Amino acid sequence: MQGDLMITGDQLLIKQINKSIVLNTIRKKGIISRADLANITGLNKSTVSSLVDELIKDGFVEEEGPGESKGGRKPIMLMINSLAGCVIGVDLDVNYILVILTDILANILWQKRINLKIGEDKEDIIGKIIDLIDEAISNSPKTVKGVLGIGIGVPGITDYKRGIVLKAPNLKWENVELKKIIEEKFHLNVYIDNEANTGAIGEKWFGAGKNARNFVYISAGIGIGTGIIINNELYRGSGGLAGEMGHMTIDINDHLCSCGNRGCWENYASEKSLFNFIKEKLESGEKDEYLNVDDLDKLDINDIIDIAEKGSSLAKRSIEEISRNLSIGIVNIVNTFNPDLVIIGNTLSGIGDYLLNTIREYIDSKCLVSRYNNVAVEISKLGMLDRAIGAVTLVISELFSYPGL
Repeated sequence: MQGDLMITGDQLLIKQINKSIVLNTIRKKGIISRADLANITGLNKSTVSSLVDELIKDGFVEEEGPGESKGGRKPIMLMINSLAGCVIGVDLDVNYILVILTDILANILWQKRINLKIGEDKEDIIGKIIDLIDEAISNSPKTVKGVLGIGIGVPGITDYKRGIVLKAPNLKWENVELKKIIEEKFHLNVYIDNEANTGAIGEKWFGAGKNARNFVYISAGIGIGTGIIINNELYRGSGGLAGEMGHMTIDINDHLCSCGNRGCWENYASEKSLFNFIKEKLESGEKDEYLNVDDLDKLDINDIIDIAEKGSSLAKRSIEEISRNLSIGIVNIVNTFNPDLVIIGNTLSGIGDYLLNTIREYIDSKCLVSRYNNVAVEISKLGMLDRAIGAVTLVISELFSYPGL
């Protein structure tokens, strides 16, 4: 009897794996026939047909209609039923919360962003996250499976398996059981990860990293984080904590960082450091017709970019300074990982071509490995939605790895 159970278990596992392969192939191809599915996957036609029938019954696949004939009967084409269910993605940053509602192909159905004051209480922030998720659920259309799960990207070190925010220095959070809190409220599967990891995952599935096997995503905002893709997989390290390169030491004698170390990269190359640069210059007596200390708290990075374009020398110099400092760290990253591609996301990506050109110049002139292996540098194709879409992908990737929910 035990042997029979083992065989049954193995057969079930193989079936689930094959089902996942079929579902993912349909997703990647967009529209495909059963015969082409069999050719691509290497599964026999009867197995493919049986699995497709189950996926149609589950609501994840639908028949689109007849395709072009290759000599016989016109094949019935298959595609993912994007409205099989909905997914909620949360991008929690230091100064905002962005929540999106998507279908299972990450097409956005609804979104809302609210600003946060830096230093807001943890309980208030979590309350706002809950309110926004409630609003997303109330805006979800009728689907086969309803809301399938919630993904949340957080600016800090996370235990992604247990869904605990271990330390988010810029939020001043420590050991926050965010997964448990949100699951108890909504009774849905919740996935928590570092926001740079969600950015990298979003770019890999739906953005600039789709065709790159090895790339580094840099989340350059209030702080700096990195998501590292190696051989098409997110690199997490032995404890799941890899990617905290914003806290690599640039100057051990510099000011104290929010993480407790001194001279971290993000002290020099983040949105926070850009504003500190401007503030220090103004407080030292420098005059600028567009900028004054009292108004700095009302501005964001997009305002600084606009002011620089209007002719502010100080705004322009702050952008140049931060672009150079960001480039220096990126040279270290390229020397370390030798990626195909570096993707810049989060608020500093709004600097655009000037930032890209500065990074490329530094890589060309100062990077050892780039002399022998070219590396591309791009701004995120998903823009400020990249980390929210990545949070959605935390749920979608689970769905496509284990179908039939």
